[in-house]
Amino acid sequence: MKRRRPSPPRPGAPGRLRIVAGEWRGRRLAVPKAEGLRPTPDRVRETLFNWLQGIVPGARCLDLFAGAGGLGFEAASRGAARVVMVESVPEVAAHLREQVQRLDAGHRIEVVADDALRYLRRCDETFDLVFLDPPFQGDLLSRSLAILAEGRCLRPEARVYLEYAASGDLPALPEGWHVAREGRAGDSAHLLTGPIAEASVGGA
Repeated sequence: MKRRRPSPPRPGAPGRLRIVAGEWRGRRLAVPKAEGLRPTPDRVRETLFNWLQGIVPGARCLDLFAGAGGLGFEAASRGAARVVMVESVPEVAAHLREQVQRLDAGHRIEVVADDALRYLRRCDETFDLVFLDPPFQGDLLSRSLAILAEGRCLRPEARVYLEYAASGDLPALPEGWHVAREGRAGDSAHLLTGPIAEASVGGA
């Protein structure tokens, strides 16, 4: 009997997100079906968290454009003390809360259904790590950086991760911020920066 070839995935169909390392290493979480959702690939997350060795355990993290939650869940799995995920689409935020419940991680992960820029403007706590992976179209990245540069949401020596289109230009960094690490993968580029002392950049 002739075997049928498996049908290709439907565009925009939900998939699975694999946690690379830590407490939930190998766990696969459902990715919600949502237009424009672009989870950070495994190898990029692995690279990022290699850069952050020694920083993530005990850190307070903000995943500002959470989407599928890959960066926030990875941070929590690797020992972050607190992770706030901000997601503007109510259905995606509800999905993230379901994943948090499945991991029994409500004591460490908070999901906030809100506009990212509005959240930053009213932010009343500070973070050691901030993940910025907004949609590539538009100016959300530069606007987020401008608000963060005011210093309200960042602890001293905080690190900020940026992901942006590899075909575009490097986002303008706030005065005094330096590129600690950078890389490219596929159609995206990524870097680690923040209000960190220039002398400490090489060890970021």
